[in-house]
Amino acid sequence: MNRRKLFHWMALSGISGAGGLAWAATPVAPKGGAIEKLTLTDEQWKKKLSAVQYQVLRHEATEAPFSSPLNDEKRKGVYQCAGCQLPLFRSEMKYDSKTGWPSFYLTLPGVFGLRTDFKLIFPRTEYHCIRCGGHHGHVFDDGPKPSGKRYCNNGVALSFEPDPKT
Repeated sequence: MNRRKLFHWMALSGISGAGGLAWAATPVAPKGGAIEKLTLTDEQWKKKLSAVQYQVLRHEATEAPFSSPLNDEKRKGVYQCAGCQLPLFRSEMKYDSKTGWPSFYLTLPGVFGLRTDFKLIFPRTEYHCIRCGGHHGHVFDDGPKPSGKRYCNNGVALSFEPDPKT
């Protein structure tokens, strides 16, 4: 196993080099180098995002289940962060978890930071865009092979870019 695969596996497993999950930024940069951070003021985020996107991405709200049109998206393409357009998932990584939210079993390398969320009393691992810090959802250990992970994503936190027709 090379170092890149090890770090990606660590990210999928919720393991950080610091020994915890508090903002354990995945230490794998995507092709092209490091991801430049996007920092906006609260007022700028309010202007950039819809009201529901703002609540989900900036205040860790959760959209209603089965409300996202992306649940039914079947085309080939890339799912991006709605806050900063960072590519997060390929369509091949998506599956129907029957939970009501777009779900993925794998992410593109180095695109999320992880932290522990205790809002429902028991700990859950939430993930945030590494570029803009936007909240996307929670990762669970009940997904399909090969990763066994379920990245349960708020649909409003995503945009979809279909592959060009060839």
